[in-house]
Amino acid sequence: MGYTIYYHVKIKDYKKAYAFIERICNDLNLDCRFNEREIIIKPSSKEVEPLVIKNGRGFVKTYKREPYTSIYLLVLFSLSAFGSVEVFDDEGFAL
Repeated sequence: MGYTIYYHVKIKDYKKAYAFIERICNDLNLDCRFNEREIIIKPSSKEVEPLVIKNGRGFVKTYKREPYTSIYLLVLFSLSAFGSVEVFDDEGFAL
């Protein structure tokens, strides 16, 4: 069963966003890396794709594996504090 989260992100304050995401990932024991204007969150499960966040549109396949689907949604929505975020999925959810 496939399941994909689609998003459109505009981060205005990368420095603060990086610090916040790093704290979340450390507390949840997720590997996160930061490149130029890019956040990469790698799950410990090989059944879920890494979440790659940068300004613009993107998507990630989680196959509805929990807790990763919920964590990715929460991370994406939390970035709205540092810019704007639109999120929707295969099942009609949109915000």
